[in-house]
Amino acid sequence: MVFLINTTAPVEIAKNCKLINCKLIHISTDYVFDGEKKLPYLTSDVINPINIYGASKAKGEELVIQENSESIIIRTSWVYSSHGKNFVKTIMKLMSERDEINVVNDQIGNPTYAKDLAEAILQIITQLNSNQNFLHQNIYHYTNTGNISWFQFAKAIQEFLMLDCKVNPIPSLSFPTPAKRSHYSVLDCSSIENDFGVAINNWKESLNICLTKLST
Repeated sequence: MVFLINTTAPVEIAKNCKLINCKLIHISTDYVFDGEKKLPYLTSDVINPINIYGASKAKGEELVIQENSESIIIRTSWVYSSHGKNFVKTIMKLMSERDEINVVNDQIGNPTYAKDLAEAILQIITQLNSNQNFLHQNIYHYTNTGNISWFQFAKAIQEFLMLDCKVNPIPSLSFPTPAKRSHYSVLDCSSIENDFGVAINNWKESLNICLTKLST
């Protein structure tokens, strides 16, 4: 099922976009990388997914570009919003129900506020529409700036909301998950800034905006 959603479906969309001479912007993930690098991942870095989800997204990237060379892939990470299920809303719920929670502190990445990502995509679309011959690469990265752990993310939520819940840092080994997780998945977003002039907010600034919306 995961390959059907993340590979087959996007490829069919890419084919149909090509038929009507339409560019496709396809969202991918930091999970295409293995987390072994110690510096932010460039769009040109070799991918090496370590779980099925990452493998399905990696294959989707490859085939989407193969089927429609005008496609743009935007890799992002740790996406949250005031809508739907996500880390921020889950942590808020847990903190309101418990006196103490444990959060892993050895997985490092970039949170991404969905509203910021959407606005960046709209900016890209506007530029592409105004210049059909705009030269662009196939793959970009977009996240909010600042590298943190899930523990630091949770602490920021707790501090902003002034909740009494104690947040304990724990290693990933103490919190096993069905899918293997990268310990480092920071993405370098310089190419999307340079090519499209996209301004990127700091993660804490965007988190505070989201939390204000959720708490009012």
